[in-house]
Amino acid sequence: MKKHVLIIGHGYVGAALAERLHGEGLSITAINRSIDATPAYSLLEGDVSDADSIASVKAGLSSPPDVIVHCASSGRGGAEAYRSVFIQGTQNLHAAFPGVPVIFTSSTSVYGQTDGSTVTETSETEPDRETSCLLVEAEKLVCSEGGTALRLAGIYGPGRSIYLKRILEGTAAIEAGEVSRCVNQIHRDDAAGAIAYLIANPQPGEIFNLSDDEPLSQRECYERLAAFFEVPVPPEEPPDKDRKRAWTHKVVSNEKLKALGWKPEYPSFLGALTKDERLVDSIR
Repeated sequence: MKKHVLIIGHGYVGAALAERLHGEGLSITAINRSIDATPAYSLLEGDVSDADSIASVKAGLSSPPDVIVHCASSGRGGAEAYRSVFIQGTQNLHAAFPGVPVIFTSSTSVYGQTDGSTVTETSETEPDRETSCLLVEAEKLVCSEGGTALRLAGIYGPGRSIYLKRILEGTAAIEAGEVSRCVNQIHRDDAAGAIAYLIANPQPGEIFNLSDDEPLSQRECYERLAAFFEVPVPPEEPPDKDRKRAWTHKVVSNEKLKALGWKPEYPSFLGALTKDERLVDSIR
């Protein structure tokens, strides 16, 4: 019998995951707040933060899910949106589908280190932003019920890369200062692949970092992109104090997940420029 996967959030990662799993022969039901596509698998309207909405989704399923992937986005909301989607949403899933394991996509923003150290899944998680603290809380909820949390580094891929976009449009700037923060990234397809791997190889109660094999400093990233595209190296500017994410400086280790047997298809951001033929043209 086909394994039934319920995917909460049909966005950048969720849609790629659904297509991948459907292609592998799994039964897929994806849930999104709004529907603007008609894929080959089942796509239903629903809101994970609304218990009644999730109850309606449950009532409409042809069979109960074997595993749930919670990769819904908080949108542009702040702490209240995070609490609603990640905390209340996880509680709603546990209430509607008791005993069904949840794979939750968290973020490496839970690590607040600024000393350039390498962080593993056992490293301290005391971020200075409430949104990241809420992710840690959601992780604990998921793992306490036998689920798995994946801490994703910055996601890039077709149609999405702030570093590529800025270097190609000529708006990139290297942050001035003695320390150049580390840029940790993961290709969207590797994010989907890691989730698929954990569906096939369950790891109840575990937390995994998800990043590629070659983190770069922000300076090195822009210097190497400039060399690749044969454009001037971006100028230096003071760091943006109003940046969306907190200023952190750490190297995210992916060794725990790789030790299970998972390997990234795109082990480096610079390598993906040529290996993923869609990437550059989709940003231009």
